[in-house]
Amino acid sequence: MAVAQPWRRPELADQPDLKKLNDELHDLRLDAGLPSARIIRDRIGTDAQEYWIVNHQAVLDIFQKPDLPQWGRLELVVSVLAEGARRNDVSREVDRFKDLWKQAFRETVRQAAVSPADATASAGDDEANAAAAPFEEQRKQDTPNTNERATAEPPAGTEPPADDDQAAAQFNYAGESLKSLIMNAAQELWDDKDALRVFLGVVRRSEQFVKLADALETMEVRPANATYYGVKSKEFEMAYSPARHELVTLHRFLNQHRLKKKWSFTDMENQTGISSDSWIRWYTRDELPEREAVVAFSHVARLMLEDHVLLLGLWDAARDALEAQERAAALPSPISFDEAWMMRDPATPRLWALAGVGGDGLTAYGPDLGSGTAPAFVIAGPAGSGRSTALVNTVRSLLATGTRLVLAAPRPSPLRELADLDGVMACFVQDDIKHDELEETLSKASTENPVVIVMDDAEVLAECDASRLLKSLLQHGFDEGAALILGGDEDKLWRSFHWLDSAKKAHRGLLLSPQKWDAGNLIGISTGKSIIGSAVTPGRGWLHLGDGKLLAVTVPQ
Repeated sequence: MAVAQPWRRPELADQPDLKKLNDELHDLRLDAGLPSARIIRDRIGTDAQEYWIVNHQAVLDIFQKPDLPQWGRLELVVSVLAEGARRNDVSREVDRFKDLWKQAFRETVRQAAVSPADATASAGDDEANAAAAPFEEQRKQDTPNTNERATAEPPAGTEPPADDDQAAAQFNYAGESLKSLIMNAAQELWDDKDALRVFLGVVRRSEQFVKLADALETMEVRPANATYYGVKSKEFEMAYSPARHELVTLHRFLNQHRLKKKWSFTDMENQTGISSDSWIRWYTRDELPEREAVVAFSHVARLMLEDHVLLLGLWDAARDALEAQERAAALPSPISFDEAWMMRDPATPRLWALAGVGGDGLTAYGPDLGSGTAPAFVIAGPAGSGRSTALVNTVRSLLATGTRLVLAAPRPSPLRELADLDGVMACFVQDDIKHDELEETLSKASTENPVVIVMDDAEVLAECDASRLLKSLLQHGFDEGAALILGGDEDKLWRSFHWLDSAKKAHRGLLLSPQKWDAGNLIGISTGKSIIGSAVTPGRGWLHLGDGKLLAVTVPQ
């Protein structure tokens, strides 16, 4: 068996920015376990024509050639290595490398710019040609209209080009990338003239690509596959949709069977009675098809029973994800605690704690700490998600029913400001809780007069001196008249063990702007991909009360 080894690094002493990019790339490969070029190639995969998107030699060139790599290829390689290195946020790692690439790009352009006075020096010409080689290679990979030069304005937020040469290089790069995307899309739609016509109509909206669209429409044979692989133009991305994963899965399943039948969208109209424009709109806009259309497709495609059931199951999942998205969007803007308190059920038990407001009728929801599988409730979320505010709400609601509390805030937290309120028995502000001190405080708890511990930044106290007592509380709290509400960073709580792991057995909690796909494990439910990864919005979250249902709620401010 071959032993994985580091690769040779190119000599880049005269290009510090490019050297930094290359060094970071080699370090990322080391963190990923030194995968071979073929392994990286295999993980990137193939295109629609079963060609390698980035072959193994191109992977080696990215690491070993003293040239600026194409960003499209580099982005794919970084994504694969970041996943192999188990980086928490692959997108953030890709963005970091994009910043490094831009710095190296500017450096390469500066070195490629040769003044007229230096033009006679052959050495200077050689250096300029070497530095400009990556951009010349991109230009040569052009599809029809290779002599066209993009004239669009640079995206908002980018630096203005330092000179005409830099401007030409930047605009060439963007133009070549978009041309390749247009060519590949036209190739995919070639057999469906209706869809191709709609697509080329959109392309013509940009004067820059009118001639390219006209040329594609008059071609008699399918255009060749563009060779500029891996381009992802983030400047033109649509807004993130929490239901996108379910929609993409449904569309992929439909498309798989459509291609088996070799149906165009026009054929689908003839077969199902649903207009081709509707099918095109559902595909291109990531919309949910009508259920009747899906059933009709299943019937005319003569799907097997298991495929029919799977198709309808995918449709139901996409619908549920969209409805969850709509419910979250319909939540009220910041609501006060007093307003939320009036929305509660008057018959709520003594150990009921206010967590948030949601539902069709805008009702106040929260856990009953006196019942369930464990006397605990978890509030998790990243920084800035409103976690401390949610904990303060639980404190105020429990104090309003006469429940006695013990507060723990090992880091600065709004909980510390509540230490002097009536009903607060103690407030621990150190990064350790002594066993004897907590035991003495909890000795006053009983089923008739319970005590609830409310803790912020709980991960800091994962190994505190009172760990054994806290673990016992999570196991026997119902009998001893004690319960626990804890808050913390979703990532750090998930990695914590010790007594904190027992809190997950309560199978209930509040996730605020969840970012990790497995965050639901903290509160005993699978979150899927529909509700994770969106921008952190303070006070917006998902509540699970142990009934297997996620409820979109807003946290009172």
